Amino acid sequence: MKLLTAEEAGFVSRYTDLAQPRLGSEVIYATDDFFADKARLIDPAEPVFIDDKYDDHGKWMDGWESRRKRGEGYDHCIIRLGLPGIVHGVNIDTSHFTGNFPPAASIDGCYCEGDPDGETVWQEIVPSVTLGADSHHLVAVESEQTWSHLRLNIYPDGGVARLRVYGQINCNWGTRDPNEIVDLAALVNGGRGIAANNSHYGSPTNILAPGRGVNMGDGWETRRRREPGNDWAIIALGHPGTVSAIEVDTAHFKGNFPEACTLQAAYMKGGTEQSIITQSMFWKTLLPEQKLSMDAIHKFEHEVQDIGPITHVRLNIIPDGGISRLRLFGKIEQ
Repeated sequence: MKLLTAEEAGFVSRYTDLAQPRLGSEVIYATDDFFADKARLIDPAEPVFIDDKYDDHGKWMDGWESRRKRGEGYDHCIIRLGLPGIVHGVNIDTSHFTGNFPPAASIDGCYCEGDPDGETVWQEIVPSVTLGADSHHLVAVESEQTWSHLRLNIYPDGGVARLRVYGQINCNWGTRDPNEIVDLAALVNGGRGIAANNSHYGSPTNILAPGRGVNMGDGWETRRRREPGNDWAIIALGHPGTVSAIEVDTAHFKGNFPEACTLQAAYMKGGTEQSIITQSMFWKTLLPEQKLSMDAIHKFEHEVQDIGPITHVRLNIIPDGGISRLRLFGKIEQ
């Protein structure tokens, strides 16, 4: 199994991390997590190393770590995905694990309504790969099946800082009521941020997350602009649809919210993410310029332009600043 470089692993920017806790994902089982709690494996924060931090079991490590195995076999843990999905790539991250990382790992998947048991049939989706110390191991996944649970196997024991699982949420659009009003850009509906001119303080994908932002870090914020122009982000909808109402939430942004915003949109076919960025300059106006205020939900309905079905939007913030959430309500295209 070939390990990819960061430049080769396009799935990292193209798809959503299905294992993140805010989608409901949880590490539900581990054969052993004596040294480091299995729950840390999918912590959305980047792993850290604290030189002088110890607990009752020894050196505190930011990840999942089993004790030294003194018999046959190997350790594994099971992740329940909050929303079943198709996996396109993974990152097995051993950051800060230098003398205690596993020599190899593999990943299996299954789909079941409840949690897996002794009768569950697992399928290998990432064959065994050699792991190194303090490194990111990026692997593409070819399967187009939908998985509800993943099993990370480490051979024979040791510690993994993080597991990121990049893929597409299976929203079963074919069975959804076409007259239902849904948030077409929601992360739980397959929406994703694909580009931004600046993401200094947060990714545009954050603005599609469930609920209101918990703090300023749980949003998209750009650096202070010191030149003419404005900042922007491009969002891919989870399914083509017609937008009839928009919400722009500036929760927690008080001295750094944008003065105003506009939205452009288009129905895109073909091309690459780079070509979409270029084309977005000429997209139709979905929402004309609207003034924003601090720490508030701004609702727009009559202001939304009827431009028909769309697949992508470009959020322009004027001139810069932070947005907590963006909601694009409408009906899916049949």
